[in-house]
Amino acid sequence: MAEDKAKRAARQKEYNARPENKKKRAANNRARRLMIKKHGKAALKGKDVDHKDGNPRNNAPSNLRIMSRKKNRGRNNNKGK
Repeated sequence: MAEDKAKRAARQKEYNARPENKKKRAANNRARRLMIKKHGKAALKGKDVDHKDGNPRNNAPSNLRIMSRKKNRGRNNNKGK
């Protein structure tokens, strides 16, 4: 069991180190900071910042909205079906 956790942690570390994933994560963090600046930290507690057009690098204010985590993550979950 501990070995499985170690393997999983190693895969996650490798995945997160990929340049394309770093850029995507940075863009998502930038969007969150923009929305915190506009609406305040309390407005985003327990929520996600959604990119209306689905492009995580398009951080134009008109493309961002606050959405519940469940709704936002469910919205993007039909890729595997």
